[in-house]
Amino acid sequence: MMRRALQSVQRYGLILFGACLLAFAYYHINFQNHLSEGGFVGLGLLAKYAFDLSPAVMILFLDIPLFLVAWLVRGRQFIWDTIFASLAFTGFYELFEQFSPIVMDMSQVMPLASVLSGVLTGLGTGLVLRYGAATGGDDILSLLLSKYTGLSIGTIFLLLDAMVLGLSFWYVPMKEMLYTILAVVISSQVITWTVNAGSAGITAEEEAHGHGNVSMTHQ
Repeated sequence: MMRRALQSVQRYGLILFGACLLAFAYYHINFQNHLSEGGFVGLGLLAKYAFDLSPAVMILFLDIPLFLVAWLVRGRQFIWDTIFASLAFTGFYELFEQFSPIVMDMSQVMPLASVLSGVLTGLGTGLVLRYGAATGGDDILSLLLSKYTGLSIGTIFLLLDAMVLGLSFWYVPMKEMLYTILAVVISSQVITWTVNAGSAGITAEEEAHGHGNVSMTHQ
């Protein structure tokens, strides 16, 4: 009982850390250095530019059906953990936006900004996924596609982000887009490494409760 409690505390602590790291990178690196976005955030921005729709409404519209599918496929615990991770990410981002004194202006060293964005967002996303949660509908979609196609989770993220960024070419400057693509490529590889690292060490007890490594992929 005590061991299970400690495992649960450790797991949620790492999910929180992953969500915090992801929020830190999105605000201090991506936002402050004008890197574009892939995934559902990118689609939300595209809807704003193309149809003047609210990005928040667009993302919610995309998230809801995937949450319902995940409820059926992955189970109730996964959904609760994903809600926890999503709220943690939103809360951390809001805190950074309102109170962080850190300014990471890398406008003169954009390749470094791309590398840092890729590493930190990949590590943050990978930790959340590794410990049985997701931060939104695009993460859920990547997990499901990875499971049923056999492609690595990082490859799925890369393909989905590439499609969204491809649609964004008409309103995002070329220089910004190229740096964003570099960040996305790095992030996809870091996600795969993080999710799959040490998978042999996952205990049977964790797997039985659906809290083990979420990797269901092949390179």
